[in-house]
Amino acid sequence: MACLHGGVFTRAQWTGFLGCHPEKVRRAVLALVAQGLAVEEAPADGIHGIGRVCRIQARKVYRALGAGEFFRRRRITSRDVLMRRLLSLDYVIERPRLSWLPTEAEKVAAFEALGIERRILPQRSYRGAAGNIRRHFHLGLPLALDAGRAVFVYVDPGHETATALRAWGAAHRELWGVLRDRGHKIEVVAVARTREASSRADTVLGNWARDPRPSEYDAETDREIEWIEDVLRSGNASLIREVCGDIRGGLVRLAELRNRARRQFGRRLLHRVNAWQTARLGGRLF
Repeated sequence: MACLHGGVFTRAQWTGFLGCHPEKVRRAVLALVAQGLAVEEAPADGIHGIGRVCRIQARKVYRALGAGEFFRRRRITSRDVLMRRLLSLDYVIERPRLSWLPTEAEKVAAFEALGIERRILPQRSYRGAAGNIRRHFHLGLPLALDAGRAVFVYVDPGHETATALRAWGAAHRELWGVLRDRGHKIEVVAVARTREASSRADTVLGNWARDPRPSEYDAETDREIEWIEDVLRSGNASLIREVCGDIRGGLVRLAELRNRARRQFGRRLLHRVNAWQTARLGGRLF
């Protein structure tokens, strides 16, 4: 089930997972396409270096695996969604022995079996024609859970800041606290495609693991960090003067805000943290 996360994969991933010769993988993919079970297509705009992407599209495949949720999500609408799914798969296929929970329903049921209420789980509401729909673990990221260990995986699809990682951690904070109190060891992994993203995530995770103070996530701090980063990156001299005074002033302010963010997040909840960089999907991402 894990190897069909989101119904998309590359030939390199399938080769690594099955241990087959690339030519055998090529023939297998072409056979799936010829039977109308899959399509192979160029990746989304802006993604280079990963080859073509194979997408399972036949409802009967999902039905046979009991994965109707993935059939609903089989269409890729953005670069970030595609990279999130491919990177998730890349991490999961190297750890087949972990008790992965692929679907939203399985994740919710597993925590409810531990007596953990749904209100504690990360969630987001979406407005649709039929009214508001609440989704738990809405990013669909890998999560493994057994009797004494929980593994939470965050995937960076190509962001240039750690804002999304910090927000993801804040959304999980209460759940991590409950799991810790119940004796679970909590492991958090950040999966990235580039060395820069991996290094950035490693810094954030390291702060989470070390900081003994209560976590008080401040969204305003992260918004200001992102805003100043955008201003400095723009190279617009007049905008930089208006917002920061000068480049040095902007860098000093960024350092102050990042220190504040580090102090605000962390409760020694985590048993282990790790930033993991993909080898199969290195390529280039613009």
